[in-house]
Amino acid sequence: MDQNLASEAVHAELGRILASAEFKTSKRCQDFLQFVVERALVGSSEDLKERTIGIEVFGRAPSYNTGTDGIVRINASEVRKRLAIYYADSSRLCECRIALPTGSYVPQFTKCAAKPAAAVTDISRLPESGALMTLESGRAGLKVAPTPAPGPRFPRVVTVFAVAAFLLAAVLALRWLPLRSSPTIVDQFWRPMFQGRTPIMIVPAYVPAYDPATTPPNGQFTLMTDQYVGGGDLVAAVQISSMLVRLGHPFILRMGADVSLDDLRNTPTVLIGYSTTQWKDVTNRFRYYLGYAGRAMVRDYGKPTNWYPRDETPELHASEDYAIVSRAFDPETHAMLILVSGCLQYGTEGAARLITNPDLLATAFRNAPKDWQKKNLQLVVQFDVVANSPASSRVVASYYW
Repeated sequence: MDQNLASEAVHAELGRILASAEFKTSKRCQDFLQFVVERALVGSSEDLKERTIGIEVFGRAPSYNTGTDGIVRINASEVRKRLAIYYADSSRLCECRIALPTGSYVPQFTKCAAKPAAAVTDISRLPESGALMTLESGRAGLKVAPTPAPGPRFPRVVTVFAVAAFLLAAVLALRWLPLRSSPTIVDQFWRPMFQGRTPIMIVPAYVPAYDPATTPPNGQFTLMTDQYVGGGDLVAAVQISSMLVRLGHPFILRMGADVSLDDLRNTPTVLIGYSTTQWKDVTNRFRYYLGYAGRAMVRDYGKPTNWYPRDETPELHASEDYAIVSRAFDPETHAMLILVSGCLQYGTEGAARLITNPDLLATAFRNAPKDWQKKNLQLVVQFDVVANSPASSRVVASYYW
């Protein structure tokens, strides 16, 4: 732990995390994170072993088999995902940061880096012996260069005015050039979402999952609808939020179970992943959407297609995947929506990469109408999967209106 951090600061940050939208819907994740943080703060990190956590947090018997019961590993992975989403929100300010390193149950506490203050030069404190102000490339602020012995009064006044005029021209040029630079294809795709300065809401969906740790007497696993976030959804949320940070546009992150249709009204929103469940009421209004009948599949006006993953394994691995990218104005919510949904995790991750990468997006819109920027649109994208990651992509269908 950073020696400059007080336990009060860590406790305060823990309280904010536990009360956040990313954690408040998962009692297991809250209990896990609170337990490991408090043990670490009192210097008992050596107790943070898988068996100890299983017994004290999840009520397992002391003799339980950690090899077949992965409840601690599963929840540790989920806590890491939720922490990544929590800290991806650019609007959050924190005194310290809590992390759970991969392969360990011992949390790390680090002090958040303060934003550097802009360099300011107090002109009133410049020497009176005729100092010249010159801009030095690549450095913040002004550099004061002493001049030779004072000359006649008139030349010095002319020099000061000349330098002032030069500085004014430089400032105007710097402010004007970005406005004149040609927007990238990524700017054009996202422009309808940037009307005004309303923060964009990024919403990854929860993944319905059955608890694999215990089997009740009746043999029925417990269905959990608001506990887990898909790995592809997490990567997609980070990719999109990172792009918005680079563009300087505000955004907020919300979890799927905490968002209703009313929350989407008048708010530009990015909905990520698993459209067959969380976003069914929204996606079924479009021509292309994901349906599920034994397997996830892209449907065209509700009809089945051949766009579904091939060679899918029980572990949900495949050699290819399909995704839908939608960008449209939704009359129900009176707001722009972008939907990124893959049949599997690969498609969701690949679709988010596509809409944040100018080269990939330019290829995707190679055969688009000339005025596609002003239209609602949908793309059906096929991805090859290499080493469990989306690789090359091809647009197999598109629709503009």
